[in-house]
Order: sequence, then C-alpha cells, then structure tokens
Amino acid sequence: MSTATAVRTGGTSAAVLKTEVRLFRREPGAIFWILLFPTLLLVILGSIPGFREHQADLGGLRTIDVYVPVAVLLGMIVGGLQSMPQTLTGYRERGILRRMATTPVRPRALLAAQMAVYGGSALASALLALAVGRLAFDVRLPKQPFGYGLALVLAVLVALALGSVVSALSRTTKIAGAIGSAVFFPSMFCAGVWLPVQSMPHLMARIVGYTPFGAAAEALNRAAAGHWPGWSHLGVLVVWILLLTGAAGRWFRWE
Repeated sequence: MSTATAVRTGGTSAAVLKTEVRLFRREPGAIFWILLFPTLLLVILGSIPGFREHQADLGGLRTIDVYVPVAVLLGMIVGGLQSMPQTLTGYRERGILRRMATTPVRPRALLAAQMAVYGGSALASALLALAVGRLAFDVRLPKQPFGYGLALVLAVLVALALGSVVSALSRTTKIAGAIGSAVFFPSMFCAGVWLPVQSMPHLMARIVGYTPFGAAAEALNRAAAGHWPGWSHLGVLVVWILLLTGAAGRWFRWE
C-alpha cells in the first residue's frame, strides 16, 4: 500500500507510519547509504594498518578510534539531507500532501512518520557502527554512555531539522537534490569525514564547533572519552534545532 492509498482510505497516523516503513524497506539505495555505508567506510578505514596504530597527535588514540563518531554522524547526514527532503518534496509534487489535507489524517502525520523512519534508521546506523567498531577493531564503547546518548539524540534531531528546512525551500525534487548536496558536503567536512576534528588546526576546529555537525562531533568525542559532552556543544545543538525547526515551520508549504 502506498502513502497515497493510505490517504484515500483515511488511514490513521499509525497506518501512515507503517506504510512509510514499508516504502523505506523497498528502497535499497536508502538502506545502503544510511544503514550500511557508514559502517562499510569504517571497515575500509579499519583495514588500513596505519589507522590501527596509536597516534601522538590524536592524544594516543588510533585513527580508527576517532572515525567511529564520524561514521555515527554520516548516516544522519545522508538521511536528513539527501533522502528525506527528496521524499517529502516528491510527495508535494505528486499532490499527496494536498490530498491528505482533506482526510482525517493531517499532513503533519506524514511529516512525523518521515522523521520517525529516517531518525530511526540513523540511530540504527549509529548502533551498527559502534558495534562493528567494537567487535572488529576493539574500539572502546563510549565511557560516558548517558552523555553520548544525549548527544546522539540531539544530532539526529538537528539532522532532521536541517532536512526539513531543505524540504521547505525546495519546490521540486531536483531542487531538493541540489540544495541537499550543497549542504551535504560541508556537513560531512564539519563532521570530520575528510579530517577528524581532533586533527584540525585550533581556529578551524573552533569555527567548526559552532556548526551543527561540528558540535555533534565534538560532543560525541568527549563522551566517548568519558567526559560530559560539554554544555557549550550541547547548547550549540539545541540552538540549531530551535532555529532550524522554526525556519522549517515558517517556510514549509504543503502544496
């Protein structure tokens, strides 16, 4: 059953969520890039002998150790900035959101279902990366699990909020893809995909720390090391979530 069918039959919010989960499972591309690619990248990097050696400039950590938080964030970035905006924009283009406005299930139910699907898949991707890092490369699990979990949830929320803004600004799926890509690569840089935050020059790391995924990377790194993520990093994430959510709510159009 498609989302359009669920709308026509007046399905409940639970039915919409169930339908969105089923549709997501039929998308091998989304499953690969969100759920599997971050862990695959981690496995490739961990297979490099030099990445499993302790580095003085990383505070005694190995390169593979600092790339686990990067892999954790990568699934969120892909889901929030690439997959969700194109899906929502496609629904708007095909008039599904407009038809939902005439049923007992409001369009917000679909938006909530999309966030649940992509947020859940991002969390599953993060847990998979943590598990593989631990089992395959002996990367220690976060020493501050509560702080790590809090930073993880905030990172997922900021990714979904940013994806909602991309959806709000995009009238077509092509525009959503273009805007998403324009934000995608800087977000990956700030998360440390090409250069871990620990290896960045001090000024660059400080600037990156004020971006959504730079702050998330810093918070995850601190929690992994056994420290509280830091109220400054958590505060940056909360501020971004509020700003992006407000912008998405102001600019989003159902038609």
